[in-house]
Order: sequence, then C-alpha cells, then structure tokens
Amino acid sequence: MTEIEKDLVDLAAQQAKNYKIALLNHDLTQVQAAKLIDEGPQQLNRAIKGASDPKSVEIRGKLNQLLEIK
Repeated sequence: MTEIEKDLVDLAAQQAKNYKIALLNHDLTQVQAAKLIDEGPQQLNRAIKGASDPKSVEIRGKLNQLLEIK
C-alpha cells in the first residue's frame, strides 16, 4: 500500500468515527438516520465508510444537513 493509499484509508476511518459520534450526539442510529434522509441503511453505511461514488457523496450531503455538520 502506498503512502497516499494509507492516508486515504486513515481519513476514511476518521470520517466514519466523526459521523458515528455525530449520530450518537443526535441520539440516532444509522437505520433511523437512513429513514430520515430517505436512503437505505446499506447505502448510508457505505457513504459513512468513505465511498467516493456520486451517490455516497450525495448521501453524505444529506447526512451533513441532518446532523448539522458543516
């Protein structure tokens, strides 16, 4: 694994932690959050884990609004 790949993996892991903390702070589970933003729980999980496809980016945008993340 190259240094850049390692950095990307580390950033994705940190992002996932930040989202999970924000969900806890709002007393939400991933399933509840998925329902609130009209997405499937699997798609939300993939987005939280750092997938870079356009749908995951869109879902993170919705989740950011729900959790009031700037």
